[in-house]
Amino acid sequence: MIPLPWRNVASWNCIACGMCCRGFHVVVGFNEWVKIVGAYGVGVTESGLDKLYLKKREDGTCVFLHKFYDTWLCGLQHMKPKACKLWPFKVLGRPKYGRPNEASYRYADRRLFIYLDSSCMGIKWGYPTQEFAHGTLTELVEIALGIRAKQYYSTSKIFLNPPYFKVRGRKII
Repeated sequence: MIPLPWRNVASWNCIACGMCCRGFHVVVGFNEWVKIVGAYGVGVTESGLDKLYLKKREDGTCVFLHKFYDTWLCGLQHMKPKACKLWPFKVLGRPKYGRPNEASYRYADRRLFIYLDSSCMGIKWGYPTQEFAHGTLTELVEIALGIRAKQYYSTSKIFLNPPYFKVRGRKII
């Protein structure tokens, strides 16, 4: 699947479907690997010829993916690798996937190129909203550049309004 430029996206929200934790091999940086191995042991990672990865179960899912009712949750939320924080986005210094005018994003004095994996089900196609263009994308660029680690716009909001709790007044029904 060829990634598409961000200017074709109205908004994006993580819907906690877990798809990103199923079909992809998550590359982890050395410092991320050290933290994960220190907390969970070396058995939750694997190595390739020149990269380190989060381990997959036999069914192809990440070992840190857990089902909670109809939602998939990341067991590494407190130390989630940068690759997981950025998916389905690719923040690049050059227009690797074409359509540079549509992928171009200005951050401070830098021109970056942002693409999305169109297989993500959290994408709403259309003209970019202000929140998406200035909130979500700014946060993702700052994560990609190492300026910030915490997520707000670029992570699931399921615990802010969980669908399995119905609240009327002060009473949970």
